Amino acid sequence: MDDCIIIGAGPAGLTAAIYLARFHLSIRLFDSGSSRAALIPCTHNHAGYPEGISGKELLARMLRQAEQYGATRELVEVAAIQREDAGFVVTTDCGRYPARTVLLATGVVNNRPDFPAEVHDAALERGLIRYCPICDGYEVTDKRVGVVGNGDHGMREALFLRGFTRDVTLIAPEGSVELDDACHRALDAAGVKRVDGPCSGWRIEGETIAFDTAAGRLAFDSVYPAMGSRIRSRLAVAAGANASEDGCLEVDDHQRTSVPGLFAAGDVVKGLDQISHAMGEAGVAATTIRNLLNEENPIRR
Repeated sequence: MDDCIIIGAGPAGLTAAIYLARFHLSIRLFDSGSSRAALIPCTHNHAGYPEGISGKELLARMLRQAEQYGATRELVEVAAIQREDAGFVVTTDCGRYPARTVLLATGVVNNRPDFPAEVHDAALERGLIRYCPICDGYEVTDKRVGVVGNGDHGMREALFLRGFTRDVTLIAPEGSVELDDACHRALDAAGVKRVDGPCSGWRIEGETIAFDTAAGRLAFDSVYPAMGSRIRSRLAVAAGANASEDGCLEVDDHQRTSVPGLFAAGDVVKGLDQISHAMGEAGVAATTIRNLLNEENPIRR
């Protein structure tokens, strides 16, 4: 029986693997290969990398560090987590694995506009499509920015980006822009334009990303989809963990879910979806796991 199984190998999962391996605990690190961090072309606000670093390179460095202390990443899909008397059994597409504790670091998946993957991926690599204004709003300073979204969420993202540039347009992904009077007033005060959808015919045109709308064809230096995300908390919820209405797992100050022995860290937990925040939560979770296991069966080497 492993001391801990970590599900997810993004910044949170890899940080936890480094901590737990250095605590001389036996761990397994299960990775489905779909970390959202791997999609980041280059982040400039992660401390310690003044020239920036790509998400893939950051994850590769973190994995090498975890492996240096004995952690091993296994590329598997996890199907279920079951609570048993002695801990948990994690079922994957390669078998069933018992563990004393489990840490869920499965993150979220962005909801994307409906356009070809090859256009999306090329635009993402060039910074024409962006998903995190906290991470990279600085990079669109004084540029022409489109926000594809609706309602309160779309309004809040458009207003956040208005802090970097005066040229912000909110575009409905489908149909008309649906905002209440308070949202309209806030956008009017900030000078944010609104355009009805649908958005179609996406293409990279020169140094811009362009698409058709009800107001005609528009081109932007960068477009931010503000269409929410899907929280990958299904495994923990099925095991009995409490979650918010939008699916974020509820944890205490030590990253413990409502199921004893089941922990969660990173974007799957409600909070600031940032690499640094996920890593901090993982450090707290890993240390709590070590202390919990030591209380149950003192660790002696």
